[in-house]
Amino acid sequence: MPDSDQPEQALSPAGADPVARVLDAPPLPPDVEAVVARWNPQGMALMRAVLGTGAASAVTLIGPDDANTTLLRTELARFEPRIALSDPVADASAAAETTSPSGAAPAAVALILLDAGSSLGTDTLRLVHRLRADGTRILLAMNGIHAYQDWRAVHAHNLDLLATQDAADLDIVPVSARLAVAARAGGDASLLDRSGLTALHAELAAAAAGAEATGDGRLAAVTARVLAETRQRVADQVAALRSGAEPARWREERTTLLAGRDGGRATALSTLRSQLHLARVDLMTDVGSRVRALHTAARGELDRLRPSQLGDYPERLQQAVTELTGAVDVQIEHRLAELALRIDGATGEHAVPARRRDPAPRVGPDPEPRHRGVEDHLMIALGASAGVGLGRLLVSPLALVPTLDAASWLVALLLGAGAAGWVVRARRQVADRAHVRQWVSDALVNVKAQLEQRVATALVESETALADRVVRASTARMVEIDRRVAELEARLRRTAAEQPGQLAACERDIEIIDRRISPA
Repeated sequence: MPDSDQPEQALSPAGADPVARVLDAPPLPPDVEAVVARWNPQGMALMRAVLGTGAASAVTLIGPDDANTTLLRTELARFEPRIALSDPVADASAAAETTSPSGAAPAAVALILLDAGSSLGTDTLRLVHRLRADGTRILLAMNGIHAYQDWRAVHAHNLDLLATQDAADLDIVPVSARLAVAARAGGDASLLDRSGLTALHAELAAAAAGAEATGDGRLAAVTARVLAETRQRVADQVAALRSGAEPARWREERTTLLAGRDGGRATALSTLRSQLHLARVDLMTDVGSRVRALHTAARGELDRLRPSQLGDYPERLQQAVTELTGAVDVQIEHRLAELALRIDGATGEHAVPARRRDPAPRVGPDPEPRHRGVEDHLMIALGASAGVGLGRLLVSPLALVPTLDAASWLVALLLGAGAAGWVVRARRQVADRAHVRQWVSDALVNVKAQLEQRVATALVESETALADRVVRASTARMVEIDRRVAELEARLRRTAAEQPGQLAACERDIEIIDRRISPA
């Protein structure tokens, strides 16, 4: 097991040397083996491997010569018995020649390092076949599992590849030297087990046969170290049970869950209402500005139209209103998409509420024909009088000639009639243009009201859909919170009921280990 910075005597009674006490002791009794197997299964496997193989022989290392391999060799060197690893050989064919040189016996054990992020290659499979043909015992380790989230899928795929190559008896040990470093720095035994180095060292110790047992006390040292580490694990568990840190953490988690038991419904609904109100204000303001811009453009266009084109203007205005409605619809959908995205954090969904598009508002019936009133008759009289007066002014020089005096009256009347007709026509054009302009104003007022109703309807429908989404999501979270709270409460009750028995069992296991380390 890994070296510890603390002296092992602190884990055994009265400062005795555990190596000396276990050196000449018989094999572990069944009760001690049961305690070690329960608390330190990797240590038990290591003891059995050392017991079956004696001292460890050198192992040929096949893998990349990089920082990860160096760190793996460094961490493996901290375990007892020490396994001698050769320098790493990266090239598969060169490794085969190194492990089985011409005229020399092949290596007894070879450790092949695989990348946790890629599958087995053809060269590696060919190397496995060659080494197995030479009688070399092969161990496969997938290094660097901490850096890949999908290493389990790669591990399963590699095992399938080995099975298809008639090597189903080979196993791949997932390891991470960096996790082992973190476990050693924090004194976390469970993290060390998850790093896989203890399992890899146990397999290496079991496979590394061929060296003679020298009687140097290596088995006793390993046994003492495993017992000391097992006792430390039990002592740590006793300290954790007596401190009550884990139940306190569960109570804190339960309090946090109960504080947010509504599943965030109140916050989400409040956010939804405020965002809907803001969207309503923005969209209403946008509709008003667009309608005013259309009204201004229509008035300018009416001033430029010829009198003969005024009759076709309602159709042109309807086309402009249709385009304006399309722009308003696009703006509504854009705001609804922003609103749905804003509350996605509360609901977990990412769908814009469906919205029905109604036809564009109609500008209404065409303007009615303008009816002549008193103003028209007054303009006829004013035009005729003005024309006659202008005619008399123009023909006044003719009145000096007696023979042309009668003709001057006829010319004056003709000029008066022409002036009256021009004034009446001009008045009619001005009145018709003003009539259409008034109709446009009334029609756009109606269009604005319909567009505002369109905005309000879209927001009400979206509010209904989004509120239902918020309620469904918060209800699901409430159910999950209740389930988690019930699980924590059951765990707290079970811990309170089982803690005395667990403490007694841990103290009994410590006593069994202490009797083995320091027999009476």
